[in-house]
Amino acid sequence: MKVAIGCDHGGWVLKETVINTLKELGAEVVDFGTNSCESVDYPEFARAVATAVSSGECGLGVLLCGTGIGMSIAANKFKGVRAAVVSDLFSAKATKEHNAANVIALGGRIISPEFAAMIIREWYTAEFQGGRHQKRLEMLKKIEDENFK
Repeated sequence: MKVAIGCDHGGWVLKETVINTLKELGAEVVDFGTNSCESVDYPEFARAVATAVSSGECGLGVLLCGTGIGMSIAANKFKGVRAAVVSDLFSAKATKEHNAANVIALGGRIISPEFAAMIIREWYTAEFQGGRHQKRLEMLKKIEDENFK
């Protein structure tokens, strides 16, 4: 599976660990930057990752910033993107199983690289459960279709 990754300076501390973890899990990583801890504007990187996921170029995306919040807000502006900020293992698994989150956002000022690796493993290996959750995804798609013209 192709996984897009993008970060700003606040998430850069997690990037190498997250890329290595994804590769260990068999993912093909498409890196949209940034490549240093020099200050940059997170919406540029969220746009690149969300575009790759929304278009189908990549099946999943990972965004890294200081908290994960700004990146997730930006990514959720794209049709078909379901981005979730995650900072614990239960949410990492549940957001994939219940919400079919195709983008995860992590905060480099919130979690350690080691814990980021654990979160990525939980999220990447989890599978959407369907069932009662499918109905809710269809409801979200309807809202999306009404608002993304």
